[in-house]
Amino acid sequence: MLHSATKYLGGHGDVLAGVVACDEELAGRLRQVRFATGGVLHPLAGYLLLRGLSTLPVRVRAASATAAELARRLAADPRIARVHYPRVGGAMVSFEVHDDPHEVIAGVRLITPAVSLGSVDTLIQHPASISHRIVEADDRRDAGVSDRLLRMSVGLEDVEDLWSDLDTALGDAPSGARGSADLRLRRVGATSHHEPAPADGRATLRR
Repeated sequence: MLHSATKYLGGHGDVLAGVVACDEELAGRLRQVRFATGGVLHPLAGYLLLRGLSTLPVRVRAASATAAELARRLAADPRIARVHYPRVGGAMVSFEVHDDPHEVIAGVRLITPAVSLGSVDTLIQHPASISHRIVEADDRRDAGVSDRLLRMSVGLEDVEDLWSDLDTALGDAPSGARGSADLRLRRVGATSHHEPAPADGRATLRR
């Protein structure tokens, strides 16, 4: 299994590394390739990963608690069409807006527009124009990546500071939007299909 150590394992946005989890036989073959090619992690990156691993449980718990609170507030906000947040929790929140998602990204100040995730800093990106831009539009929509979807990796900032930043970036509520969120739960691992936003402008929290 290949795993990115750049994200949560490093956790501070300052190391580029990866992990291969395998049996001893494959590990021996990979060591031979490493010996022949010289592809080794430099000492500072190794130190930074060890530092990140030592704080991983604390970081994940704190970021997940903040993300859950932000997901709850977003789901109750009339400016949001739908919120995607897993039943098991975690620090990743995706949400769809009624208006232009690029205006939201342009409006944040504390949150950083970036495509990575798992950092102590909260990051936000627009998948349809960045990480998934090479995917055909119909395929993106079938996979649940709408043009108004924003993905946010929640970090360790104070939840009130993050909400204030989002609240300002979201601007005024669109005309006709009203009411609180519909809560629809989604089990992790279940097939997710894109559905149109509710006609009355209310958000849907999908877990």
